[in-house]
Amino acid sequence: MSELLIHRDEWVVVCDGAKALVLHNAGDAKFPNLKTVAVYEQKDLATSELGADRPGRAFSPAGHGRSSVEQTDWHDQSERTFLLELVKHLDAALAAGNAKSIILVAPPRALGMIRPAYSHALRAAVRAEVDKDLVKLPIHEIEKHLTAA
Repeated sequence: MSELLIHRDEWVVVCDGAKALVLHNAGDAKFPNLKTVAVYEQKDLATSELGADRPGRAFSPAGHGRSSVEQTDWHDQSERTFLLELVKHLDAALAAGNAKSIILVAPPRALGMIRPAYSHALRAAVRAEVDKDLVKLPIHEIEKHLTAA
């Protein structure tokens, strides 16, 4: 990845399907200084706590056969819900004038889930997307990874 410049007052949102760090650059493009604005976390529940444990059954109208219905991926659904809530928080921050430009950092799977939920305002505000999973790193390490310093 080439060096990414993080402009002064720009937000860097580092997330996956269960945690999001919203960071603000209090420094400048040459010497970024990311500060935490908000942290959103979703408790990682066991599959049994998220939904039914057995797939349902469907009866065929023709004949006497039955087949199972594909089981819902509750973790996938949980991640998608978390990311949709994150989009709402970011939209509210944009509407309130708290953020003007955003760099979104997430693993490819999370980017694929969040991208379709972008509002027009959020799409316009996202200056860069970085497909990396950095959410579990300390902030100074996130800075290093993003600026290639």
